[in-house]
Amino acid sequence: MDRTAPLPCSLRQLQYLVAVADLGGFRKAADACHVSQPSLSAQIAQVEQALGVQIFERDRRRVRLSAAGAPIVDQARQVLLAMRDLTDIARRQGNPLGGTVRIGVIPTVCPYLLPDVTPALARDLPDLTIVWREEKTDGLIRAVTSGALDGAILALEGDLPGMAHEVIGLDRFVLAAAPGHPLVKSSRPATAETLEGARVLLLEDGHCFRDQALAVCARAGATEEGFRATSLSTLVQMVGRANGGVTLLPALAVPVENRRGQLAVRPFTRAGPSRTLAMIWRKGSAMATPLKAVAASVRRQVGRG
Repeated sequence: MDRTAPLPCSLRQLQYLVAVADLGGFRKAADACHVSQPSLSAQIAQVEQALGVQIFERDRRRVRLSAAGAPIVDQARQVLLAMRDLTDIARRQGNPLGGTVRIGVIPTVCPYLLPDVTPALARDLPDLTIVWREEKTDGLIRAVTSGALDGAILALEGDLPGMAHEVIGLDRFVLAAAPGHPLVKSSRPATAETLEGARVLLLEDGHCFRDQALAVCARAGATEEGFRATSLSTLVQMVGRANGGVTLLPALAVPVENRRGQLAVRPFTRAGPSRTLAMIWRKGSAMATPLKAVAASVRRQVGRG
């Protein structure tokens, strides 16, 4: 292989390819890339000619990736991601814990964790600017994989291929219901059998906490109520009224969601259900050092709590 031979396309042209694939049209991609549509179209045609492959199928209504074009665009994403890593490595030579890092957080963690850890992060990492984004697990994994986010804090349950991680802490589940509900009257820690035959209110699809709670219900022989909440706050409002049923909550959320004391909360035994909170990032990412530092600071704060 001649390493000095000119390459068939530029990084900018790869950006155009990915923009058209993501946005589904040349005009939208041109606007996003701040170039004219004729210029972008000409650049993509040049790439197709250089590679000898039709990457996009065009008609009057839409633009689609061809079968041959799909793996080319996937590889273009990887090249652009590697270039972003190269740039990050260069920028961090002087100060590995400086600059900006983009971190996502799942909704069942974000409002309960960030208010407490943000001041500590400012003290521990004064040169690091953190841009936070709240999103459900699937969206965060896609964003980290594509490079739209550098890392994410989520529940580390199941396999995450291509990801490295640092554990932040264990978040135990609790039973919660209105005072007087039969399942929260006892002062003894609950077990899975406590939920046998119960009807439990859960979050809507897309929340990893819903999947974890469903697994607990399946083991216990409990069933799901017909109502599905969009947030833990909604769950609390529903079960906090008389005859409102019972739900599972992560212990992390209890101080905020039960600040008015409208719920009776019953912990599980130490062998009871829980989730492992962790910071994840792409293996080989240039942002591993600052993300590990953020995870360590958050872990210390969670440990104090």
